[in-house]
Amino acid sequence: MLVNLHVKNLALIDEIDVDFADNLNILTGETGAGKSILIDSINIALGQKVSADMIRKGEESAFVQLTFHIQDSHTINKLEALEIPVEDNMVIVSRRIRSGRSISKVNDVSVTNSTLKTIAGLLIDIHGQHEHQSLLYKSKHLEILDRFGKENALEIMEHLKETYRSYIDCKKRMEESSMPEEERLRELSFMQYEKQEILDARLKKGEEEELSVLYRKMSNATTISDELTKIYQLTGEEGSVSDTISRALRHFAHLTALDESIAGFEEQLNNIDALLNDFNRDLSDYMTDFEFDRSEFTKIEDRLNTIHSLKAKYGNSYEQIFDYLEKLEDKLQRFEDYDLYMKELNKTLDKLEVDLEDYSTQLSMIRKSNAVILEAKIKEALIELNFFEVQFKIDFKMLTNYTAKGYDEVEFLISTNPGEDLKPLGKVASGGELSRIMLAIKSVLADKDEVDTLIFDEIDTGISGRTAQKVSERLALIAKSHQVISITHLPQIASMADEHFIIEKTTDGLSTKTSIEILDTEKSVMELARMLGGVSITASVIASAKEMKELARITKTRE
Repeated sequence: MLVNLHVKNLALIDEIDVDFADNLNILTGETGAGKSILIDSINIALGQKVSADMIRKGEESAFVQLTFHIQDSHTINKLEALEIPVEDNMVIVSRRIRSGRSISKVNDVSVTNSTLKTIAGLLIDIHGQHEHQSLLYKSKHLEILDRFGKENALEIMEHLKETYRSYIDCKKRMEESSMPEEERLRELSFMQYEKQEILDARLKKGEEEELSVLYRKMSNATTISDELTKIYQLTGEEGSVSDTISRALRHFAHLTALDESIAGFEEQLNNIDALLNDFNRDLSDYMTDFEFDRSEFTKIEDRLNTIHSLKAKYGNSYEQIFDYLEKLEDKLQRFEDYDLYMKELNKTLDKLEVDLEDYSTQLSMIRKSNAVILEAKIKEALIELNFFEVQFKIDFKMLTNYTAKGYDEVEFLISTNPGEDLKPLGKVASGGELSRIMLAIKSVLADKDEVDTLIFDEIDTGISGRTAQKVSERLALIAKSHQVISITHLPQIASMADEHFIIEKTTDGLSTKTSIEILDTEKSVMELARMLGGVSITASVIASAKEMKELARITKTRE
């Protein structure tokens, strides 16, 4: 669940820190106070696009951090599969926004936006003001049905997905391999040439490095020879350093008899003379053996050209060339035994089609069985939300092609008035009704959902009175098994809060900021009174607020 939200320098928020409760968290406040910025902050932390003007005026950056406590082992395993380390069941998602860029981290690991959105789907389910519109898409209906029935359909769905992947791969290989005989023979001849070219080269690992050293040495033979000659002249010939040292040693011959302490200098110079003589002898031997063999140089040059040519054609390293050769030999075998290969592919494709048909049929039967149960549960939930004469049906159509999800096309049909035919949701339900239908579906799916936290942003759009009371009861019911965070304008919903927060906007004449405060029971009653009475909060309005709070407590206890 979402334990904490920390926001700094975002829009009208200077800095806020919110600790959420386990069950039903309600956020209320005056229109324009900035209630939606709280939900926006959570969305931004989870990867929603954000413009630079969202950074609070006068600040260089904005920061949002979400702290989750995760108990579900499957969720932890999925996070660790994404290389996100989880310690003490805590997951901390943070995002820092600067002008033109942002940095997202999960448990101090930098993540891409796509990875962040994958992680978000494991942690939280945000029902925004317009998400109910997704109910207009048939693909959403199939997703809902499969989420409801995942326990007895998961294994078949995994088999189906894997079989479909193999099926598509097999079809792709058939398409790539299918060609006229003349073209196949031409391609075969070219591949045989490439294979022979690589084999004839007899490449050896480490060979190129050795040859490059020899090539560099031989291609600079003249320069090396000239420079070594000059060095020898300076150190070993008459008038050189060696000759000068010999003359200096002769001067030492009679000095040591005059001053014994000079003997140490003579010994040092003798050592230098010996080292220099060894150096000149070794250098002379090297120069004698140093020869430039034109034919050997040509061989090395040709060999390097061959290696470079192969690398240019088949890969930038010996490993890549050998990998290319392996794939080439595999492809050659297929082209040489073309008829047999295509026959095997067709046989494999036929087998995969049979498996697809079998798995799709099994899955369709399971879905239809689950659909009967889901229809009844959604209808019951809709009646609880004041759709008194509602009819609800899950309609199945069979696609003409296979997909990774089988061949079912599912659509939700509804009739909200007596005597009306069942029709697709988009042709019957208004925006407010779609919002309630989504709430009904989410309440039915709540027990099946691994995501701990559900957020409803203004689920009360277009409702009032008894319907609002029913919505509040449904939210409270969901909150028994999930953490629910909801923004509302309605006192009926706010009264159900296990934790009630008020969002306020204040100004000192120079700047404006949004703040959030957790309300105790007394303050919660006063906030309900404000929502009930508007400008004039009388004693009777406060009494009504207290009564509403008490009735909410009794309702939650009864449920």
